[in-house]
Amino acid sequence: MGICHTGSVDWALTRDGEGVHIIEVSGLVKRYKNVTALAGLDLAVPKGTILGLLGPNGAGKTTAVSILTTLIEADEGSAFVDGIDVAAEPGRVRERIGLSGQYAAVDQDLTGFENLDMIGRLYRLGKRRARERARELLSVFDLTEAADRSVKTYSGGMRRRLDLAGALVARPPILFLDEPTTGLDPRSRIDLWGVIRELVAEGATLLLTTQYLEEADRLADDIVVIDHGRGIAHGTADELKEMIGGERIEVTTPDHSQIDDARSVLAEFAVGDMRMDPKHGTLVVPITGGAPVLTRALRALDSAGIEISDVGLRRPTLDDVFLSLTGHAAEESEVSA
Repeated sequence: MGICHTGSVDWALTRDGEGVHIIEVSGLVKRYKNVTALAGLDLAVPKGTILGLLGPNGAGKTTAVSILTTLIEADEGSAFVDGIDVAAEPGRVRERIGLSGQYAAVDQDLTGFENLDMIGRLYRLGKRRARERARELLSVFDLTEAADRSVKTYSGGMRRRLDLAGALVARPPILFLDEPTTGLDPRSRIDLWGVIRELVAEGATLLLTTQYLEEADRLADDIVVIDHGRGIAHGTADELKEMIGGERIEVTTPDHSQIDDARSVLAEFAVGDMRMDPKHGTLVVPITGGAPVLTRALRALDSAGIEISDVGLRRPTLDDVFLSLTGHAAEESEVSA
């Protein structure tokens, strides 16, 4: 698979020769009065893989998921899930999907068991099977001890796990996870990553939206970077990082007033735009040449009398990629879409 960096992702080129995609989106457009949430989005997800839709708040990620899960209708374009036209046959689509949104959609007055049992009955699993399935999922998500407690007593991580369990009650082959780890502590986030990996290992197909760059890096087979409602790049995490190549020198000065001086000294080593964070006294400098260049850069800083409290040489991150593609960092908040 080759990387694509255009205003519209050319899936015919990047996925040539592979099987039919479980999720296919072409030219998707959604407008809210004067705001264009989606501006011609293209996506494709092969069976048994995770596609990470990466972008900041307001990029259009949730809007795309809402259309694909039949919650809202697109203004233009087409969307198919498991070969079914989302707009023409929303009922058939809902039979094949599970959705876990940004906020846990659970009834806080019910227990964990009662929440899952209720979902099972809504799916017409029958009383006995609904109860069995609820117990199975409570065990899978390490919620057995809290099964008979009111959800209002659950921690944020427990509620997120229960919400994901609810999306799995009917064993859907296709899952949409819209920023599933938002608000979780690091330990809960890592635990949920493990559950997501297990789901894919068992054959599920996932579309995962996230603004956490590390999350996309760790989980996604493919990543589409989205900004202002349009896919601006597509590839694996490594392919996206290769787009901007090289390494990064990351320097921190204890005296933050010296960061401008450090920038001037290191400019001669930079092979692209430097990124500066005056608040934290940090400077990121793209280079080529590795450790020998780092050594020369440190000597230059020392000769200029610039004190360094921390320095490192690293490969580019997805944050670097996003900044290079869009001109702003992925964590910058925009108008929600």
